[in-house]
Amino acid sequence: METLIMKFGKVTNPEAVDFTLPSDHPGTAKVLSTQKKPSKPKLYVGCAKWNRADLKGFYPRGTKDELTYYSRQFNSIELNATFYRIFPSEVFASWYEKTPPDFRFFPKMFQGVTHWKRLNEFEAYLSDFLLNASNLQEKLELFFVQMHGNFGPKNIDRLEPFFQAFPNDIRIAVEFRHTDWFNDPTVAEELYTLLEKYQVTNIIVDTAGRRDLMHMRLTSPSAFIRYNGANHSSDYNRLEDWINRLESWLDQGLQHIYFFIHQNIERASPLLATHFIKAANDRFGTALKIPTISNPKTPY
Repeated sequence: METLIMKFGKVTNPEAVDFTLPSDHPGTAKVLSTQKKPSKPKLYVGCAKWNRADLKGFYPRGTKDELTYYSRQFNSIELNATFYRIFPSEVFASWYEKTPPDFRFFPKMFQGVTHWKRLNEFEAYLSDFLLNASNLQEKLELFFVQMHGNFGPKNIDRLEPFFQAFPNDIRIAVEFRHTDWFNDPTVAEELYTLLEKYQVTNIIVDTAGRRDLMHMRLTSPSAFIRYNGANHSSDYNRLEDWINRLESWLDQGLQHIYFFIHQNIERASPLLATHFIKAANDRFGTALKIPTISNPKTPY
C-alpha cells in the first residue's frame, strides 16, 4: 500500500489504510496489573484548541468568550498554543478563572525545550514555563511533551535528566515520533523501562499515515490518546474500536483516559469528540456532559 503523506499523518487515500488497532504490547498488561479496576475511570475528552476559526460551527452566534463556552461543553483541552510561546502568568491565571472547577488543562511543552534545545541545556526555558503554567493550579492535569520527529534513540541519555527536572508533584506524558524508538525491541524496552521508572505516560498517536507509532504500550495506569481523524467516514468506526480497547484496559486496571481529537479540517473535531463521549458514557459508566454543537453538520 502506498500513501502520500502531506501533513503529519495525513494521507490522500484514507480508504486504503488499515485502521485496525494492533494487539497490546505484553508490557501493558503488566503495568495495569498493579492497579485495581476502577468503578469509574477518570475520563477527559476534548480538542486541541478552542479557536472559533478552527472549530467552525461549534460556537453559537454571539459567543463572546470562546474558552468560557468551550469549557462548559468539554471537560479538557490539549492546549497546543503553549508549544509556540511561554504565555505570561496572568494569561494562565485568566484561563483558570474562566473555566469550571472540574475543567482540566494539558499544556503542550514549549518548543524551546523540546525542539530548539532538544532536551539539552533546557533548564531556563523549562523553569519559566513551569512557573507561569503553575497558575492553572489544580486544573493543570499534566504536561504534554511532544518530541521532534528526528529525536531518536541516539538521544536517549537526555531523557532521564529531563524527567528528573520535574518536581515530584508534576506529571507528564511524552509523544515520540521517531520510528526507531519502536522498531528495535531492545531500544523500545530501554525506553519503556525509563518511562515506567519516572511514571511518565507513553502517548499513543492514532493517525492514518503513521501506523508505525501505534505501539500500544502503556507505561503508567493512564492512556493518553491523540486521535487524528482522516476527515473520512471511517473516523467513527475507529472511535468505536478505541472504546472497545479502552474498555479492555479498564477491566485490567486502567485509571485515567485522556482522549483528544484532532482533524485536518478541525471543524469536525467537536463532532467526533461528542460521538466518543456518548459511547464512553454508555460503556464506561461515566457521566460527561454531551456537548451542544451549534451547527452539527459533518463536513464530509
